[in-house]
Amino acid sequence: MTDILITGTGLYTPSESISNEELVAAYNTWAEQHNSDNASAIAAGETSAAPLSSAEFIEKASGIKHRYTMHKQGMLDIKRMRPTFDPTREGEEPEAVTMGLAAARAALAAANLQPADIDLLIVACTNHQRAYPSIAVEIQHKLGCSGYAYDMGIACSSATFGLISAYNALKAGTAKRALLVNPEFVTPQVDLTSRDSHFIFGDVATAAVLEPEHHNDKQSGFRILDTQQLTRFSDNIRCDGNYTDHCQDALPDSRPYFKQEGRKVFKELLPLVTDFIERQLSQNQLSASDLKRMWLHQANINMNLFAVKKLLGRLPENNEAPVVLDEFANTASSGSIIAFHRHQNDFEAGDKGLICSFGAGYSIGSLLVEKC
Repeated sequence: MTDILITGTGLYTPSESISNEELVAAYNTWAEQHNSDNASAIAAGETSAAPLSSAEFIEKASGIKHRYTMHKQGMLDIKRMRPTFDPTREGEEPEAVTMGLAAARAALAAANLQPADIDLLIVACTNHQRAYPSIAVEIQHKLGCSGYAYDMGIACSSATFGLISAYNALKAGTAKRALLVNPEFVTPQVDLTSRDSHFIFGDVATAAVLEPEHHNDKQSGFRILDTQQLTRFSDNIRCDGNYTDHCQDALPDSRPYFKQEGRKVFKELLPLVTDFIERQLSQNQLSASDLKRMWLHQANINMNLFAVKKLLGRLPENNEAPVVLDEFANTASSGSIIAFHRHQNDFEAGDKGLICSFGAGYSIGSLLVEKC
């Protein structure tokens, strides 16, 4: 059977951004006003005071210094504390499509292909901005791709699961060339009044082209050697908001927001991830030291360092596990693809790497790749 290659990747970053310092200034002003307005209730123990934050706290806790956003307006307004943008109406283009199209075109250009060369398009992302019609089908239509398209998602493993779905379709012969599009419009899901989570997410879109080796005239790219997936149910990372909310008479204000039990996630998920990667490498008669690079999920720098140290038996050196959190923040499922896109040009034929994401579900998706 023919090998499948990743022959091009694309990245779209929004034009607006917010630094830690900007975010903290708005949050602390909001917190001080909240505490003043609720002083009596706080003194009576009826509610808790909002703690103050700092840019240093955010960087130490997460590695994040900065994030991109599709809509900065409203996010730093202490009377609003959420992005300001219009709802998408019939005939208008949602942010996920705008972002996805830009990343897709960049990936196609990198692969030296035209939209008509693609007959499978998958949109895989954490937050689905619209239930239907499918975002993937709209992007397919606007690009001018042939074949079929669909949306899918499994939280922060969506991109790797999407890559694997495309890989399986090409292996099965149900498509000739595939395009994964990964628009993560996630800042609307951030509770900007929560010190422990207001800094976490940023918006971005990534994309990747996959094609069988015999369709690739250049014989270049990254050959997919092995794919692995795993899910284990946990509700330690969750978002409860959904299309049934309008049927309920009373819902908590926190319902549409991301929330997690961070310590439980760290304790439970990381052993799953490191055991999973070690097993995949062992099955392919490899060890972590045989990899030139690991492009890991970008949720938290401390999680990444823990995982890499466990796998290598030491802290990473020489860009062995690049981090993009400082610039992009947590971009849900896009993080490992950003890292792959940004840190692949120094690979030579035969060099191996691992693209791995993990997150809510729990879910883990991983692709072992080799430079052609």
